[in-house]
Amino acid sequence: MITFVLLPGMDGTGDLFAPFVTALGPAFKVVIARYPDDRDLGYTELESIARAMLPSNEPYIILGESFSGPIAISLAASAPAQLKGLVLCCTFARNPRPGLAALRQLIDLVPIGSMSVRLMSHLLLGKFSNTTLRSMIRRSMAKISAATLRARLRAVLSVDVSNELEKTKIPLLYLRASQDQIVPSAASELITKLCRHAKVVELNAPHFLLQTASLDASRVVSEFMREVETTL
Repeated sequence: MITFVLLPGMDGTGDLFAPFVTALGPAFKVVIARYPDDRDLGYTELESIARAMLPSNEPYIILGESFSGPIAISLAASAPAQLKGLVLCCTFARNPRPGLAALRQLIDLVPIGSMSVRLMSHLLLGKFSNTTLRSMIRRSMAKISAATLRARLRAVLSVDVSNELEKTKIPLLYLRASQDQIVPSAASELITKLCRHAKVVELNAPHFLLQTASLDASRVVSEFMREVETTL
């Protein structure tokens, strides 16, 4: 059985994977990485935490959701012996909004604590918003300190793992959301340009694809995992 290692989005809690993990069912062993919620850490430090979660003696696939895409790419580029595939979901190899890079030094002025669930729901869920998902967002974000969230925002604005992506030779699946208001389609286009063997599947979903289209996502990912298994 292939182990499925899930690297979380900006919240870092891993809690928001619940709908997707439920949809996957018992067919796969799942490991969820969880990042510290009260430490000012960038991609390098978080990659070390994620690396420590990787299985050492069994085959596995990594899924990097949103914020964690660059971490998943960097891990894959180092070619761990048991890593058999990579799934990237609504994510990027470098800052997906380059026009905002100049604002990196102003992150400390952003009123993180006053960001409403309504605003976040609009950006992350759009028309797919419902009470259950809004509650999930509220609970997960309540666990993260403002300093931690600012550190992750700064990291996104300066990240670039394009060179690492070009080194990635394992099977790669990219899940793209047709209604994504956070990560534009240019991000997946760059990934397919740098990694020619990458397969892109677009689902009718917002940025929170794994939460709103969990059944469709689990089907696509399960098919990908079965394809990988046949090569073992």
